[in-house]
Amino acid sequence: MGRAAETKTYHANLTDLNAGKIGSKPMGQASFKINGDNLEVHITMSGVPADIEHWEHFHGFPDGRNATCVTQDMDANKDGYIDLGETEKPSGTTMVPFNDKPEDMIIPTNTYPQASARGDFEYTKIVPLKELSKTFGKTYPGGTIDLDKRVIYVHGVPSSPKLPSSVGSLGTSPSHVTIPIACGKIEKN
Repeated sequence: MGRAAETKTYHANLTDLNAGKIGSKPMGQASFKINGDNLEVHITMSGVPADIEHWEHFHGFPDGRNATCVTQDMDANKDGYIDLGETEKPSGTTMVPFNDKPEDMIIPTNTYPQASARGDFEYTKIVPLKELSKTFGKTYPGGTIDLDKRVIYVHGVPSSPKLPSSVGSLGTSPSHVTIPIACGKIEKN
């Protein structure tokens, strides 16, 4: 008779980034449960900019180093904003999106959570772990999910008022979509 798969649980407390600049103070909780062949993800946020979509992902280093959240004193260009590029040194790269299909690892989509008029949202998803692990391994050869070495970021502010041109982004995504507004270190329970 086979042994039942071990359930592993993780959590992250998300705290604000750029709060002094965005006019709100985002905060939230994330929980992750590896249960058999599934990764169950639950994220709740409050105090986020209202009525817009918020990208959310886990970030980390492909070589498995431990990621940490960026801090306001890591504002390399001293413009008063922490932008996506400034997260790379402590946090690594954007890895897995929390959108409608995390297992595909397609970052730019329009299927992320939409905040309510009150500035909150809840995201719940059951992700097929085998598919996610396969895509992850193809994207980062030899890499594994390693949740407790990752951080989670929530991104996004309204397109108006316009952010300064010094606030960077990656690719063709506008900076108001990718600017980080909250981060939390994922820890094993």
